[in-house]
Amino acid sequence: MIQQLAGIAPDHLPRTLRILLENALRHGTASDVLRNWEPGATGELEVYPSRVFLHDTNGVPVLVDLAAMRDAMVALGKDPALVDPVVPAELVVDHSVIADVFGRPDALRLNVAREYERNAERYRFLRWGQQTFRQLKVVPPGAGIMHQINLEHLARVVEERDGWVFPDLCLGTDSHTTMVNGLGVLGWGIGGIEAEAAMLGQSVSMVLPPVVGVSLTGALPPGTTATDLVLTITETLRSHGVVGKFVEFTGPALADLPVPDRATIANMCPEFGSTAAYFPIDHQTLDYLRFTNRPAAKVALVESYARTQGLWHDPTANLVYDEHLTLDLSTIVPSIAGPHRPNQRIPLTTTKQAAETHLPKGPRTVAESGEVGHGAVVVAAITSCTNTSNPAVMVAAGLLAKKAVERGLVSRSWVKTTLSPGSRVVMDYLQAAGLTPYLEKLGFHLTGFGCMTCIGASGELIDDVAQTVRANDLTVAAVLSGNRNFEGRIQPEVKLNYLASPPLVIAYALAGRIDLDLLTEPLNDDVYLRDIWPEPAEIDAVLREVLAPGLFQHAYDDLFTGDDRWQNLDAPQGKTFAWGNSTYLRRPDYFTKQTDDLNGARALVRLGDSVTTDHLSPAGAIPPDSVAGRYLKDLGETELNTYASRRGNHEVMMRGAFGNVRLRNRLVGIEGPLTRGPDGATTSIYEAAMAYRAAGVPIVVVAGKEYGTGSSRDWAAKGPALLGVRAVLAQSFERIHRSNLVGLGILPLEFLPGEGDDLTGDDPIDIDLHDDNSATARSAGRTYRLRVRLDTPREHDYYRHGGVLPYVLDRLSEGHTL
Repeated sequence: MIQQLAGIAPDHLPRTLRILLENALRHGTASDVLRNWEPGATGELEVYPSRVFLHDTNGVPVLVDLAAMRDAMVALGKDPALVDPVVPAELVVDHSVIADVFGRPDALRLNVAREYERNAERYRFLRWGQQTFRQLKVVPPGAGIMHQINLEHLARVVEERDGWVFPDLCLGTDSHTTMVNGLGVLGWGIGGIEAEAAMLGQSVSMVLPPVVGVSLTGALPPGTTATDLVLTITETLRSHGVVGKFVEFTGPALADLPVPDRATIANMCPEFGSTAAYFPIDHQTLDYLRFTNRPAAKVALVESYARTQGLWHDPTANLVYDEHLTLDLSTIVPSIAGPHRPNQRIPLTTTKQAAETHLPKGPRTVAESGEVGHGAVVVAAITSCTNTSNPAVMVAAGLLAKKAVERGLVSRSWVKTTLSPGSRVVMDYLQAAGLTPYLEKLGFHLTGFGCMTCIGASGELIDDVAQTVRANDLTVAAVLSGNRNFEGRIQPEVKLNYLASPPLVIAYALAGRIDLDLLTEPLNDDVYLRDIWPEPAEIDAVLREVLAPGLFQHAYDDLFTGDDRWQNLDAPQGKTFAWGNSTYLRRPDYFTKQTDDLNGARALVRLGDSVTTDHLSPAGAIPPDSVAGRYLKDLGETELNTYASRRGNHEVMMRGAFGNVRLRNRLVGIEGPLTRGPDGATTSIYEAAMAYRAAGVPIVVVAGKEYGTGSSRDWAAKGPALLGVRAVLAQSFERIHRSNLVGLGILPLEFLPGEGDDLTGDDPIDIDLHDDNSATARSAGRTYRLRVRLDTPREHDYYRHGGVLPYVLDRLSEGHTL
């Protein structure tokens, strides 16, 4: 049966809100605000996901927390099995493989072998979780990137369960969960703490989001790609302001916009800041479901349900939105984005001039002599589900490589070239098209099926290049087909990072420098980019020849099985986990509530605008001389691995909080994870926090606008919470990170407009909370007005308990159903 919306939902209701209305009606939560919706409506919602989606580096800490909750339940004299997910959860192992080996035929085999050497302990723990928690499924390493697997195989679009038929509402611990919005599935990223509660049956509390309708018109010009389109959309919507809003795409261009292009746009939803970026169900959706080998009965159900519930794309429907924008696709031009933010779009016509503004005086890269200087491209990576999920741009890259090889071009010797697609299907169709050998001749050998360079698992630079960069303090560049290019994220020694389509990634590998006009200057003496750029007809011909549903059947027949290494892992048994002395897995304590007294607080750090979760909790390699690195070496560890791989160990992660080498803390004049301690001396942020804790002094963070932009990683809140941070005073927050702060018991306080610029953090801060959800902060004779960003009654409950986990534990131990 279905929960009929006919006669209940207003005809003008946006499709995203129709899905939330169905969810509210089916679960018996408050729906009046949706049933009576008009633009500008406000209210609170309780959302129950149909499934929760995880990856390994966020999923391991989720399972660590669930295991710790089982131990806490035992300590209360209760059955640990009470802590068991009641909502289906799927976890994909895709974030751990590192591009150590590249540019050689055995790169994949060697990187996977190193992956298991580094992570076998974590993988055994995941297998314990899979055996212990009834609703958890794990996709082993080597299958691809979670979002591409979701798009190509896991997404239901319409779910059938327990006699009900309802929309597939997918919430995930990765901010790019929105990629599945391109398939007509409503979903978005949530923090790991929130995901744990949702898995245990807890609703996700949210404020009714404004809905921005984006009408797409026209068609992409020849020579442009979906990457160029999404970079333009990212620039446009970040400028418009869509944080905390739903974006819903509509307009006549949808009729000819295929799902891979839609998915590329939806994937980068976090980069333009919205909660979701939804494309409606239509004939393109059904074609993609058939193309990816979904059963005919499933395709028929999706169409029937969408038409019945008003979710089918009807261009004549008179839907109403809170805000409306129009984008003409015919205006899109070839572009890249960088060097530090995805919304810093640069038309290809001006990339040389733009790059030169970021290059200091000194030696420049000279391709002819092989001299590496400022502006060298030292990483060229075809990576990330954002673009590798799109066969058109991947075939374009293969054809460009073919033409380049036939013209005698080679990648420059100082460029680290990697290919890490998000699905095994990609290599199957590139191989079938005969394009793989040409990619390999340019150094783009398969390095692994995983996120790799896009999340900073890019490995070391070429040895002599790294030495040259360090010796001369060179400003060098990475070009990647990913979705993020934040400072310090891609590779610690690379200061400039640019997002580009896969064929442009290859072009920059051939050029070897970023300060080059690809449109007017040759890649070598006589070959220009225009000479090797494939025509649309060439791309279409290859796609027609090699793409077929059988590719997807072959790739996904054994999705949950894994290879012999996975099958042979010696997984622990039992209702509770035996922790041992692991440096990867430690039992945390998030169940002790700290005092609410915020008088005499000191600023641990004072940060500027657009501080990212990569600044707050880096994911890349653990530097040997960092606080976390020294801690591990003192324990006898020689393989430090990455912060992402150590997220199951709170002792490492709290030492890595604010650990980005590009962090700019205004309390000190030195770039890196440093601050002032209670004695005024410059020290590490971790050591300062421990000194404040020993002195009984509460600590806070002071920041500017868009605090916590970037990924959904809960460690960006967990790390500060374990350091003792009690509140964050910021001029604005990114959506997921604010929710994570609340989930960890950290109070988000938002300055009223025009306030906070002159709060230096040099003096003690007295913070008073008021009954009307406002607060005041007093420091150095000034008083600042703030809004307490506990946005729903549920969030007030979480904060009173000290966070989500103590709240859920209390409820479960008292026998309540969540």
